[in-house]
Amino acid sequence: MEQFVIQGGLPLNGTLAPSGNKNAALPILAACLLTEEPVILKNVPLIGDIHTLKQLLESIGATITPESDHTWVVQAKSIDDHCPDPSLCKRIRASILLAGPMLARHGKLTLPPPGGDIIGRRRLDTHIIALQSLGAQIKGTNPFRIEATRLHGSDILLDEASVTATENALMASVLAKGTTTLRNAASEPHVQELCRFLNSLGANITGIGSNMLSITGVNSLHGGTHTIGTDYLEVVSFIGATAVTGGSIKITNASPQYLKMAHLVFSKLGVSWTIQDDTIIVPSNQDLKITPDLDNAIPKIDDAPWPGFPADMMSIAIVVATQSHGTILFHEKLFESRLHFVDKLISMGAQIIMCDPHRCIVQGPTKLQAETLESPDIRAGMALLIASLCAKGESTIRNIHQIERGYEDIQNKLTSLGANITRSS
Repeated sequence: MEQFVIQGGLPLNGTLAPSGNKNAALPILAACLLTEEPVILKNVPLIGDIHTLKQLLESIGATITPESDHTWVVQAKSIDDHCPDPSLCKRIRASILLAGPMLARHGKLTLPPPGGDIIGRRRLDTHIIALQSLGAQIKGTNPFRIEATRLHGSDILLDEASVTATENALMASVLAKGTTTLRNAASEPHVQELCRFLNSLGANITGIGSNMLSITGVNSLHGGTHTIGTDYLEVVSFIGATAVTGGSIKITNASPQYLKMAHLVFSKLGVSWTIQDDTIIVPSNQDLKITPDLDNAIPKIDDAPWPGFPADMMSIAIVVATQSHGTILFHEKLFESRLHFVDKLISMGAQIIMCDPHRCIVQGPTKLQAETLESPDIRAGMALLIASLCAKGESTIRNIHQIERGYEDIQNKLTSLGANITRSS
């Protein structure tokens, strides 16, 4: 097991180019199963989850040829195996994304339960209900045995605005007979990008960006070329790291159009940035003062489906709050175990009160002290890395493969900005 050793207290300064969006790249890779023609994907993030999905696709017969580090040619001309490797499925949540395209093009799939971050119960019911509405038969749950002779369009109301269930329903319905109306659909930027990608291959999807999508099935999809968009969660992570270390950075190709809600929320914590075209500039003179609500009431930050504040940004915001003057309540509504990492911040000296599994109160600022930590999942791991960057002394973060499942080359990126991070076994 590898670990990071971080010497804290150094400001981040310089210019950064973020990687491709993990949450867009995963469903887009899976969607390549919908056509037998080659698909060229550019700006592919080289992270753990992407490499695992690559192995999964190759294990069932797809070929993936790197043209360069971040450009892959994916072709699923023939699928030899309808039973993906259980050990690979167990490593990532995204293995569930094979269900939609495999069912649409090949009519069957035996899928072991997916793995992924341990952040509470992550139900699959919405996926199953959507696929059944399109005509699929589901037998068993461990593994799932999914079959369909031909999918047909349907009017589907998702019982929750699940991102991956929306993506599965989209991929299943693009080759279905007739028209599918998908209501209460997730509309996150990566869902929008998947829709645009599918349309570039010949699909017919309208309503992109809304919570009601209309998909008219086509007989087949063709190949194409697509560039994965910027990982806006990585952008926010570096904004938070810069603010708490007192540095100043420029983030190029930052896709600021997706950060309007993040800007509103982080401004409550006294963090600001400016935008020049597609570049975000984080200045060094951050206020880091929590803005109270009217009548001097304690403010609240909570997460919600898009365009609300993303759940994956909560961990970063909590670390920033430990360095901001004032008191603020965080309410994590989507995952019951997402906030369990705050006990590690408390061990570093943060003043945090856990109200219940979904809520915590942060009182800042506090000088964080170095600590030996364990990375529990991707976003909490990054949050602990940010906390270690501003803490006094030498911190150690173990189990860093969790961080590197979602952040490409994070050590070198931070080192290039002035951080002192080494890797050891």
